[in-house]
Amino acid sequence: MKQLDVNLMHPVEQINVIIGRIYRSGMTTTSGGNISIRDDNGDIWITPSGVDKGSLTIKDIICMKKDGTITGPHKPSSEYPFHKAIYEARPELNAIIHAHPPALVAFSIARQVPNTNIIPQARFICGEIGYAPYGCPGSEELGKKIAHEFKNNKYKAVIMENHGVVLGGTDMMDAYQRFETLEFCCRTIVNAGKLGQVNSLTDKQISTYQTLFPKNITHFMDVTYPSDERALRTDMVKIIRRACDQGLMISTYGTVSVRWRENDFLITPRDVARWDITSSDIVQIKNGMAEAGKVPSRSAALHHRIYQLNPHINSIISTQSTNLMAHAVSGTKFDVRTIPESWIFLQDVPSVPFGIVHDSIDNMAKMFNDNRVILVENDCVFVTGDKLLNTFDYLEVAEFSANSLVMASSIGPLQPMGDKEIDELRVAFNVK
Repeated sequence: MKQLDVNLMHPVEQINVIIGRIYRSGMTTTSGGNISIRDDNGDIWITPSGVDKGSLTIKDIICMKKDGTITGPHKPSSEYPFHKAIYEARPELNAIIHAHPPALVAFSIARQVPNTNIIPQARFICGEIGYAPYGCPGSEELGKKIAHEFKNNKYKAVIMENHGVVLGGTDMMDAYQRFETLEFCCRTIVNAGKLGQVNSLTDKQISTYQTLFPKNITHFMDVTYPSDERALRTDMVKIIRRACDQGLMISTYGTVSVRWRENDFLITPRDVARWDITSSDIVQIKNGMAEAGKVPSRSAALHHRIYQLNPHINSIISTQSTNLMAHAVSGTKFDVRTIPESWIFLQDVPSVPFGIVHDSIDNMAKMFNDNRVILVENDCVFVTGDKLLNTFDYLEVAEFSANSLVMASSIGPLQPMGDKEIDELRVAFNVK
């Protein structure tokens, strides 16, 4: 992935940004979790012990000097021993995240390693996952057990028995994206399990999927940025950040596009962390070609075809949100006929098999003549609309509805509305 400017920040700033993001995303508590960065000179910067994660500042970060001295106003995290042990075991790792996000903790309690093959990109981001036996928090014993797992070079993520997870990265963003993606997978697996069977992809399916994206992109020069185009860029960045803040998008996946003029449009770039996309990262697509010097989302060709075949569509969001993906992973029907407002906004939402998006772009694009939202099994959800804000609203409604259906599944059988009630809604709200 293209690395965020966070990696150009001082280690104390990086730690402060990422621990704040983890806390605000509900993936750690006020007192839980710790992260560290190993500097080029061998110093280790780490979060302090006993300081509120919700109000941490750069002044609170501790530096464990290579010579053994400590600088900073607090004690270092009690888990420093295993951070040190991991760095000693894996010289190529320069950042570590340890936290107790709910879904990953659930796997640690059940003493299971999650299967990240539920979505294509997760296996590449997370890699194979290790498992460390229980050790007392803060003990040298725990450090040795975790370091033993990390000595296997294929692991950059290790489940800690009855504890949580620890992940390493070549830099802080590499570690964070692995952490965020792994917790997303776990939440999706848990919710899919409530709905029915969890369906995973084979290694061959994932490998084949990666070969289907176009590799040679035609570019055009002499790019211009009129004021209306720049305004669209600003709107897109606001919506992308809002989607990340609300858990509707993660840093490693999510595509947003907006029609600009005729069938020309703007789209998110490839391999840039979604949390941190700026207006200058957005890619202009003109006559099917990308502006020089930028690489658009892998789904740019599909978005282009959707705009060509559907004049009523002016914006598209494709993403992976936990509860919609729970339906996509379990193969369970996302039945919006259970909630009147949801059906009015979304109408019936079809699911299509994994891989169909790339088997026939034309057939997929034509489906949006009659469907506002489409789920792709083990892949993503596509949401379309007339304006970007409307499209985002539809995404919110879809994810909220999917969340309600997941919750209802543990209460009793779902009771959708009948054709009579749907016909009544069609008339009352002028729905075709």
